[in-house]
Amino acid sequence: MIKDYFKVGISNLLHRKMRSWLTMVGIFIGIAAVVGLISLGQGMKEAIGNVFLNIGADKLVIQAKSGLQFAGPPGSSAASNLTTHDMDVIRRVKGVDKVGARLIKPAKIEFNNEVKFYFAASMPDDEEGRELITEVNRYEPEAGRLLKKGDKFEAFIGNNVANKGLFKKKIELGNKIKINDVEFKVVGILKKSGNPQQDRVVIVPEDTLREVLKIDKKKVDVIAVNVQKGVDVNKVAEDIEKAMRRDRDLELGKEDFQVSTPQQILEVLDTILTMVEIVLIGIAAISLVVGGIGIANTMYTSVIERTKEIGVMKSVGAQNKDILLIFLIESGLLGLAGGAIGIALGIGLSKLVEFAAFKFLGTSLIKAFFPWYLIVGALLFSFLIGTMSGLLPARQAASLKPVDALRYE
Repeated sequence: MIKDYFKVGISNLLHRKMRSWLTMVGIFIGIAAVVGLISLGQGMKEAIGNVFLNIGADKLVIQAKSGLQFAGPPGSSAASNLTTHDMDVIRRVKGVDKVGARLIKPAKIEFNNEVKFYFAASMPDDEEGRELITEVNRYEPEAGRLLKKGDKFEAFIGNNVANKGLFKKKIELGNKIKINDVEFKVVGILKKSGNPQQDRVVIVPEDTLREVLKIDKKKVDVIAVNVQKGVDVNKVAEDIEKAMRRDRDLELGKEDFQVSTPQQILEVLDTILTMVEIVLIGIAAISLVVGGIGIANTMYTSVIERTKEIGVMKSVGAQNKDILLIFLIESGLLGLAGGAIGIALGIGLSKLVEFAAFKFLGTSLIKAFFPWYLIVGALLFSFLIGTMSGLLPARQAASLKPVDALRYE
């Protein structure tokens, strides 16, 4: 019996092709927006999670709270209050294996008579620091080499910096760039990572950067820590906090620094992305409401047009529940069809955004991710929207008396 109801519903929708298409517009726009936004949001979370997974669960990052801004790199919003003395304090904490620090400072960078104001980062001069910073950031040269002991006015740059991402002309190995009017020879170009900050990095030896930018020898912007194998990272993070509070004579909760594990940073980013996702989905839901109103309007019109047909069905034995089911299934199919088209559109749009982000922005952090529950959930939701929108018209159709329906002109 249910199979027959579906056949009737599909037949009626095909009979009113243009009206059915127009009715579905609101639904498939809404579903396309929801699927596209959720898939991109989930894909971004997945990509960011992989980045932090690659960094390693045994790494810690210490920054001054004044520099903890998502708007730019550490040290870009205020002067750092971390020092080389803090590194000595951290080294004495039980469970700490390696410690490395770096500077990330705004500077005037010039190439081929083109000037940009951007960030220059340092590479530690000591072997332990260089090894740790290279490992944390996963620096791999595509051409040339990384910095080594004894380098002074040499630099290696991110892939986007080399390939017209910062300057109009491509930078080749051996070319000279200027940082605050001081020449540096480019000895290495990094492999493309998909991380925008890493692909646009300019790195020079630490002592040279201090000299060029006139930075105090004791100041640092970021301290990276490698925890010994088998030691609880969170316990080491707590111990570092205690040691630094004690050394700085600070009370609990009044720290002017922050010790972060990759998991903590990931949780903060995840929360921000989820909030943005919710807002965008809320906006997209307006299209679904409009689509639902469109279905309700179409079904009301359908009841009026098919009043005599309803009368005939009732006169030959159709019960109220049969009429109700026919109209509910019909409206549900409208929603389902709109949802299917919306899913296809959403997948296409999100893949287009992913491609455009990689092609024009050089980032692989914007990815589209389509878990099965997103597709199934979108289909069920669109069917539910259609069914609920057709409920009142279906009840109206079911409540018609056969005699009144047959006499309707």
